[in-house]
Amino acid sequence: MSKAKTNAAIAALDMVEDGMVLGLGSGSTAEIFIELLGEKIAHGFKVQGVPTSQGTADCAKKFGVPLLDPDKVERIHLTIDGADEVDENFQMIKGGGACLLREKIIADSSEHMVVIVDGTKMVKTLGAFALPVEVDPFAMALTAERIYTALMQAGCKTASTTLRQIKNGKGPLVTDGGHYILDCACTSIPDPRLTASLLVSIPGVVEHGLFIDLADTIIIGEEEIAKVMEIVRE
Repeated sequence: MSKAKTNAAIAALDMVEDGMVLGLGSGSTAEIFIELLGEKIAHGFKVQGVPTSQGTADCAKKFGVPLLDPDKVERIHLTIDGADEVDENFQMIKGGGACLLREKIIADSSEHMVVIVDGTKMVKTLGAFALPVEVDPFAMALTAERIYTALMQAGCKTASTTLRQIKNGKGPLVTDGGHYILDCACTSIPDPRLTASLLVSIPGVVEHGLFIDLADTIIIGEEEIAKVMEIVRE
């Protein structure tokens, strides 16, 4: 277990209050948070979670975190999730774990989103991590061509797309929602907001991994401490 990730998760746990409904993110750092949350619940702390993936739901059940049916949630006080890249404006790339659609639904429905990362995820410009785009399998080649054109229009210097495969390489990965993922190698994304706008306008694109104006707090775990950063929006 990474010490930096653990310190980020511990700092996030300090923001959780008794009685909250929590959005539970996906990925290795989020799973550390869920494990620590389970320990606190075992000592009488009362919260409920809304999972962003089947993997997260399984993790929550393993560590004794009670879950709510997403269709019966009236309010999400706080979401804790990880990220693949975060820039100085709190813009992010997510989706390395193939859960971007459900992660974005929960993040956008939350009153406050906390992102927990280690320092390797902080970047000056997004794009070194390939941008995941969740697509409908129907006519995917046509959608991929539109995605390439949009990325070029947004100022990306390269934009090769690769259909994400399952780990054994015997077919495309299928998301919890039944979609495919195209990983777009852009090298850099100079204008994430424009890129997001162009991608979301393409029929066939279900969701993209650019998370704009969603994170309120970034917690950067280090070997000894965690640094907490808050966004100031006008």
